[in-house]
Amino acid sequence: MATIDPANVLDSLEEHMMKTEDSLQQSFSAIRTGKASPALVEGIMVEYYGTMTRLRDIAGITAPEPRMLVIQPWDGSAVSKIEKAILASNLGITPMNDGKLLRLPIPELSEDRRAALSKQAKGETEEAKVALRNLRRDGNEVAKKLQKDGELTEDELKKMLDDIQKLTDRYIASLDSELAAKEKELMTV
Repeated sequence: MATIDPANVLDSLEEHMMKTEDSLQQSFSAIRTGKASPALVEGIMVEYYGTMTRLRDIAGITAPEPRMLVIQPWDGSAVSKIEKAILASNLGITPMNDGKLLRLPIPELSEDRRAALSKQAKGETEEAKVALRNLRRDGNEVAKKLQKDGELTEDELKKMLDDIQKLTDRYIASLDSELAAKEKELMTV
């Protein structure tokens, strides 16, 4: 069994925490705010020739106006399949199909919808925090194992556990600030 380098524990942990933060940012980009953003629809899965394919892989997505998305499929036969996928995606947007491309008018968000989206953002942030706490637990277990195996002294273990906690606190604060920014964006009329 390969030995774990004590110096790499924190680096590895931080890398995983960064990925968790990036994942939350991706989730936030898909929560609509009343402004047109290609990120809103690019991850929608479309059945294309029997295979589930991301919308961004089969069409160009642009935002020519602040409240309008235009989806131009590379293959004209995919327009109806894309329209069907958008309707099934629970976005609350009805596409306008002209046979060659789809226009998605982004409606103003009602106060209830803003509150629901804010609640969704909070839920996704909480899931990310749970993931960070799980990473902290895993890091602590690795540190304790290293100390048990004699690779860390008692003082080094205490310092490493403290560093892991500080790292976790820093990322949780970062997630909280991202949530606050997203809520502000959602609640701005």
